Formats: sequence, C-alpha cells, structure tokens
Amino acid sequence: MIQPPYRTFSSFLRERFGQRVQKITLDAGLNCPHRDNEKQGGCIYCNARGSGTGAFSRRIGLKMQIETQMDAMARRYKAKAFIAYFQSYSNTYADIHTLKSLYDTILPYSRIVGLAIGTRPDCIDGDKLALIRSYAPDRLVWMEYGLQSARDRTLKLINRGHDAAAFTRAVELTSAFDLRVCAHVIIGLPGEGMDDFLATARLVSCLPVTDIKIHMLYIAKGTRLEHLYREGGYSPMDRESYAQAAACFIAHLREDIIVQRITGDPHEDELVAPLWALDKRQVLDAVHREMGCKHLRQGSRYPAP
Repeated sequence: MIQPPYRTFSSFLRERFGQRVQKITLDAGLNCPHRDNEKQGGCIYCNARGSGTGAFSRRIGLKMQIETQMDAMARRYKAKAFIAYFQSYSNTYADIHTLKSLYDTILPYSRIVGLAIGTRPDCIDGDKLALIRSYAPDRLVWMEYGLQSARDRTLKLINRGHDAAAFTRAVELTSAFDLRVCAHVIIGLPGEGMDDFLATARLVSCLPVTDIKIHMLYIAKGTRLEHLYREGGYSPMDRESYAQAAACFIAHLREDIIVQRITGDPHEDELVAPLWALDKRQVLDAVHREMGCKHLRQGSRYPAP
C-alpha cells in the first residue's frame, strides 16, 4: 500500500502499539450545552442525533456498546487493542462524579489501550481535565475539540456558540495537562473560500494541537442547513473542489500533526447532499490524487507565505 503524503492515524497507532488498534465509538447519553439551551439551538448542520450512533436512545448501555463493538472489530479486523471514543454530543457536559462513572466503564477492559473524549472547547475546565488525565498513565488519552473554522464571522453564521479564542484557550489549558489535542475542522462552510480554510490550518498549526480531523460539510435531514440549502442559500462543494481544498489545507499543516481523517462520514439515511460524500474511498483517492499532481505533502507549504 502506498503511504499517503501525510501522517496517518493508523500508522501512528501501529508505531505506538506495534499492532492494529481499532476505535470503538461510544454514546454516553450526554447532551450539548449549546443544544440544551433553546435560545441557542445548536449548530446549523447538527441534526437531532448529533454526531454519534444514537445507541443510548436505543437503551444500549456503555458496557454493551463496548463489548459488542470489540467483538465485532475482533472478528472483522482481528483487532486485539481498542480505543474508547466518547463521541456523541459533548462528553464533558456533566458534573465530575457523573463523568467519572461514565469514563470508569472502560477500566475492566485491558484491551482498551486508549481513551478519546469529544467535546466543545467551551465545555472544559481544569477539574475535568485532571480527571481525564488520571486515565493516562496506562493509556493513550486525548481530547477532541470542535473548532470548525478560525473565522469568528463563520462561527457566528453557523451558530457555533463560541469564538476561535475559546478553542485557543481550551487547547492551551489541555496542553498544560500533558494531554493530546485533536482539532475538528470543516471545509466548505457557508461563505468560506480557500483563504478561510488556510487561516484555519494556520491557527491549528500554531497551537499545541497534536491531531486533526478534517470534515467536508454535508447537509443532513432536519437541520437548519437543509432549510438554507432548500431555499437556495447554500450550495455544497463538488468532490473535486473539496479534494483541491483538502489537499492544500494538509500542505499548510504543521508536519508533525497526525491527520486522523480527511473526509466526513454521513449516514446514508440522513444525507441530503452532496451524495458523493457517501463514497469515502473515492474522496480519499481524489485528495491523494490532487496532492500527487500538485506535488504536495503535509507541511510542504507550512508556514504559509
């Protein structure tokens, strides 16, 4: 297999653990402070299920989620080591005692070698980070924060509920606890172009961010973004435009950052547009092809002129 022109997550994990490590996604039944407040209502692209699996709403407990997924991954990939990823909604949106009881669910499973906590940058503090840090001596532990864009005007437009400075503060505080930080960014947000994408790449690269997930903006059913799309107020990127933007974005990233993903992962039954987002392999191939044609690699245009 040809190695992509960026630092992949799979390679990083294999170097760290000497074997394949598979991620399992967990739904702890938490909410999001931005959605919990009716006056705020959440981001325009976020549907009722959020970014997770919906397992909690189907009354599947964490223990069952963990064991079912580990068994499935072991059968499918022969995996013997796993990362528990608390993905759905904001996984620090609770009191310390509740969070500890949720995170402690992983402790009986020696095959869980990593812990990832997804949340908002405005939903974290030192006490919560100290708790999360307590799981690190025996595991690879990191935080995942949604930045989406470095442009405050964009964050306001998509009703994100925080500014870029909140992300910067969260990253710096997390780094003080010696935890890895994964930034989530979106390419294709309303009103943004290449200059905006690269501004986001520069912000991520100048902070102690260790990992990144790059998403394309797709339109899910039942969202305010769908309404905007139906009214003609937003058009999603085509695949080639996304590939060009993602390739250039990666080239402007600091070269040591681990690129955990370069495309979104929509559910087929909830996707409105673009339909090309369902074919993950073709999206990856398009980005790799663009980087090859332009002789780009991660960091080749960092720092930006």
